[in-house]
Amino acid sequence: MGLEKEKSETRIIMDDDEFNKSIEPILQKKKITADPDRDPHDINSHLKVNFEDVIAEPDTTHSFDKVWICSNAVFELAKFLLYRLLTTILAIPFSFVAGILFAVLSSIHIWIVVPCIKSCMMALPSVQAIWRSLVDMFISPLFKSMGRCFSSVGFHVMKD
Repeated sequence: MGLEKEKSETRIIMDDDEFNKSIEPILQKKKITADPDRDPHDINSHLKVNFEDVIAEPDTTHSFDKVWICSNAVFELAKFLLYRLLTTILAIPFSFVAGILFAVLSSIHIWIVVPCIKSCMMALPSVQAIWRSLVDMFISPLFKSMGRCFSSVGFHVMKD
């Protein structure tokens, strides 16, 4: 009849996965994900330019605060809009040209450069044997005889 001071320990234990599966709506909502990183290897890290990186006022010279804020806003807006405009106009043609260029370079490398290098590497042992015999026949005797002639020459350095 009085007030009870004990709390009841009634809980339902469910895993988060089971709980989420049981209340999923029939029509799935589109999941909002963060934008993918378009420069994961930091190829263009040098292009991250802010207003303070381009325009800076020394401590001795300052413009009005409103002018500084407005020029910052105009800089960021112009950079944003002009980049969007130029990419809208030029991105597809440049990507088409870059695709053609890399396809041509890849095909030249695969079908011309690598086979030429492999052919040279295959022919190199026979060229090496011919070169070694030429050196042994002509150059080695010359330098051996020159070495024998100059082996008796000695230098003596005297200090004054």
